[in-house]
This record gives sequence, C-alpha cells and structure tokens, in this order.
Amino acid sequence: MGSFLCLDCRRKLPRVLPPLCPQCGRPQASGILCPSCRRRQAQIDGVRSPFRFEEVLRQAIHQLKYHNLRAISPCLAQLLANYLHSNPLPGEAIIPVPLHPRRLRERGYNQSNLLARELSKLTNLPLIQDCLIRIKEAQPQVRASSAQERLNNVACAFLCQDNGVGGKQIILIDDVCTSGATLESCASALKNKGATSVWGLTLAREIKGGRRDET
Repeated sequence: MGSFLCLDCRRKLPRVLPPLCPQCGRPQASGILCPSCRRRQAQIDGVRSPFRFEEVLRQAIHQLKYHNLRAISPCLAQLLANYLHSNPLPGEAIIPVPLHPRRLRERGYNQSNLLARELSKLTNLPLIQDCLIRIKEAQPQVRASSAQERLNNVACAFLCQDNGVGGKQIILIDDVCTSGATLESCASALKNKGATSVWGLTLAREIKGGRRDET
C-alpha cells in the first residue's frame, strides 16, 4: 500500500464520521433517518463509505478510473477491507456495480470490478461477476442536476441475470457514491431475483458542497 499512499497520507484521508443516517450513510447530526430517506421507500438496505471524495483520495480514484492506474486497486481495496473489519456489513457475497458495455469497451476495465476482486481476496467473501448487467446507457450521473434527476437517469438501468443471488446477503461495491441512485437501481434488480439484503459499500462519498462524480 505504501508505494501508492504513504502512511502519513493514509492517516490524513478525509473520513466520513458518525453520526450517520442509518440508511444512506450521509453525516446526520441526529443519527436517525435523514429527511430524504424518510420520504422514500428504498430498495437498498444501506450505504456506507469510509471516506469523503476529497483531496488525495479523489486523486487516487481518478488515477484508477481515468488514467489506467489499475495497480492502485489492491491499495484502495485494502482501505475497504479495513473499514469492513471495523464496521461489518451483512454480506455473503460481493458484486461490483457494472459499466455499460460501451463504456467498458472505451475504458478497457471496470474500476469497481477491480476493487471488488481485490476485496474478495482480502475478506474471503465470494465475488459474483457478470450477474448484474447494465442494460440502459444513461448520461453520466455527474451531468444530472438533482437527486431526482439522478434517480430517473438510472431507473431500470440494471438487470440481474443470475438466480444464484436468491436468498443471499449482497454487498455492492463501487468507487464513489454521490446520491446513491445507481446503488439503489442495482439493489432493485438484485432483490427482484431474491436477494435478501443489499448493502452498498463505496470507497468515497460525495458530501454536499463538494464536486460530483458518477455514482
């Protein structure tokens, strides 16, 4: 890990600290459901992110995502594994959030799949690949101007084609969470195939006031 993020940088990573909304995982002073989560019936059981999408971590994720620095994925997955060790989530299997086939061809890899693969090795949780597919090519979430627009943007965007998720507790893996709309759409597809619970785990969280990313 030290070859990409030194010990001092890891200590200074901007953390998402409790109290949190128990569902969406955003900082919430009361520690109860935030107003947004109270207004809707979510399919996803909860979302957790160890860090804010800022500073060094933003740079590291961008290097992985846009500059082909795939070698950093074990380092970043270790951060997720450390978080899970201290903050366990119910999970019997790991599934990465998929890219649309066109974007996958353009990029050549799915950064979420790289993180999920390394996390699976570190936690011994089985990785289920290719069961969740993206069938709708929506505009990048960064271009959506509101939470409702992001939800509409990815509505019915994913399909689960594997009955093997039935009865399982799933942990969805992605790099960054902005509104949670993508994770919610994935959770809906997985629960349609019988998943008993779906939790989202992302490396970073976009906190209100910062710049947006894609999830």
